[in-house]
Amino acid sequence: MTSSDPKKVLKQIRHKPGKMAKFEKYNLPKDRKYGKRAKRCKITGNTRGVIHKYGIEMDRKTFRKNAQKLGFKKYS
Repeated sequence: MTSSDPKKVLKQIRHKPGKMAKFEKYNLPKDRKYGKRAKRCKITGNTRGVIHKYGIEMDRKTFRKNAQKLGFKKYS
C-alpha cells in the first residue's frame, strides 16, 4: 500500500478502524506551530528568508519585487 497521497490510502483502509487510526496518528502531515516549516511565504510557499514584520509574511525575494507596491521606499 504505497501512495504519495494520504487521502488515497485513507480511502483504501476506511473499513479497518484500527489501521486507519494508526495511519492517521503516524503518517498524515501534521500542523506545524513552530519551526521552519510553520512559516511560509504566502505567495511562493518558500520557507527560506520569510519576513513576518508588519504582517508581510513574504520571503525576501518576493518582498524585494513587491516592495514598491506595498509602499516601501528604497534609500541609498
